Amino acid sequence: MFITNILLKKAKSKNILVLMESAVSGHQFTMIRERLADKLELQRFDPYIQRMCLYRERKRLRSLN
Repeated sequence: MFITNILLKKAKSKNILVLMESAVSGHQFTMIRERLADKLELQRFDPYIQRMCLYRERKRLRSLN
């Protein structure tokens, strides 16, 4: 490995953008969480069914600076 590769290497970002999906209707939105945190699960208003329901983290979209 060359010394320039070590100097030009980027540090990993602290936050990532994740896709949240409703467990009931499939409604989706994006949210930011820390990279080292557990996967998110939260209750939020679902506009498709007009009620509160459980949203789970579906997949990681990208890292943020």
